[in-house]
Amino acid sequence: MTDTAVPATGAPSTSRRDVVQAMTGLMLGMFVSILASTVVSNALPRIISDLDGSQSVYTWVVTAELLAMTATVPLWGKLADLYSRKLLIQLSLGLFVVGSLLAGFSPNVEVLIVSRVVQGLGAGGMTALSTIVMAAMIPPRELGRYAGLFGAVFGIGTVAGPLIGGFLVDTSWLGWRWCFFIGVPFTLAAIVLLQRTLRLPLVRKDSVRIDYLGAALITGGVSTLLIWSTLAGGSFEWVSAWSAVLVGGGVLLLALAVWVESRAADPVVPLRLFANRTVSLTTLASVLVGVAMFGGTVFLSQYFQIGLGKTPTQAGLMSLPMVFGLFLSSTIAGQLITKWGRWKVFLVAGAAIMVVGMLLLSTIDANTTVLVVGAHMAVLGVGVGMVMQNLVLAAQNDVPAKDLGATTSTLTFFRSLGGSIGVSALGAVLANRVSTLMTEKLTALGVPADMLASGGGHTAVPDLSALPEPIRLVVRDVYATATAELFLIGAPIAAIALLAVLFIKEKPLKEQSGDERLAAELPH
Repeated sequence: MTDTAVPATGAPSTSRRDVVQAMTGLMLGMFVSILASTVVSNALPRIISDLDGSQSVYTWVVTAELLAMTATVPLWGKLADLYSRKLLIQLSLGLFVVGSLLAGFSPNVEVLIVSRVVQGLGAGGMTALSTIVMAAMIPPRELGRYAGLFGAVFGIGTVAGPLIGGFLVDTSWLGWRWCFFIGVPFTLAAIVLLQRTLRLPLVRKDSVRIDYLGAALITGGVSTLLIWSTLAGGSFEWVSAWSAVLVGGGVLLLALAVWVESRAADPVVPLRLFANRTVSLTTLASVLVGVAMFGGTVFLSQYFQIGLGKTPTQAGLMSLPMVFGLFLSSTIAGQLITKWGRWKVFLVAGAAIMVVGMLLLSTIDANTTVLVVGAHMAVLGVGVGMVMQNLVLAAQNDVPAKDLGATTSTLTFFRSLGGSIGVSALGAVLANRVSTLMTEKLTALGVPADMLASGGGHTAVPDLSALPEPIRLVVRDVYATATAELFLIGAPIAAIALLAVLFIKEKPLKEQSGDERLAAELPH
């Protein structure tokens, strides 16, 4: 189904009511797609145990979904520039429903991993297409009001997932399978809402061609590097033959992708986009924000449960300060951007606050009070909320309407890629530090250093209740110290993001929506 023509004189304007109704469906879809990536974090030990899985597949339950989502975002963005965006969104949501049902009924870990790939395909489409559709419907001058809400939904889905997952696991009459079932009714509701409320003017594009070779090379290269960063330090050493093969193969595939994209008539990721200073800087900042945010915060749940001795549900509740900080700053900043028409000040302030939040969280230990940890997390949430979605706004405002889909998906892709790399790399750092510190402290107590080792390796989570008091204190201290060091590593990464944001040139927000601009750009 390709798009049909609009008048060359301009696209019809969309009323505020139409926008709000459509946004409701989009936000529902965005929420469940992000939730899918995070809701299993507190449930993984129970899932692997119930399905008799080994620790070698432990991370793949998360990574399989993340790989599929990250690697396919550019392709979804390109499809949005060529085909009906409404149809594509419904297709992505349909894939997500199928994947969720397969995951919930999984009889073994192999089926579960395949189902997570299907979920990831749908989540990648929803993540990319929601912001593309929003830019098509709403002028940049008004976009801040809605972009703030989308940033809040993204952050809430990311941070609240562990809370929901922990509650489901701790509730005997629900269980871990509902971590997958819970998104199905919301996704179906989003499909119905979008069918009834999403009305986009359609634009005919002649000679529609998709660069399948470029898409395959990008997907293959990114997937190879993400597989390496996930397995390195666990299944094999960082410096090893396997590392050389995977890194070399991934880099070669991406180099070929660049060569193909530079010659393709209609590339998946137009390289000319990066000639735009705003696009280049916002892409760099998106990668760094992804590394800093995901790479640090994904391990907070583990800190709560092991470093502070909390239950999965309590660990989820402790993430609420960050959710509230992100929600408030994202929505308030969006409203003020719409009111004043200025956006750079919020990007700079948010990036600076994010650095402060990282530094504050680098001071936590096993004795830090819940109140202090919550305050530090709220600061980080405020910073992330002001930066994340407004980077997309700045880029969308500075590119031709015909490149909105490719630009938006490119930024989303690099943010997800940064998050994937951050989780994998900082996860390896955490595992190494835990192992080193545990050996040092247990040896000092005269306890065998391999006392807590398991056949599954370092991914096994110690059961604090089964440990004698002296050992329990050591374990709590080690995990708290190692987690704090992750934020100390994340702080300079966030500082580089601040530097990138400082060099973005502020330009007045356009008064026309993406479809109105596209109609004006088309030859009469």
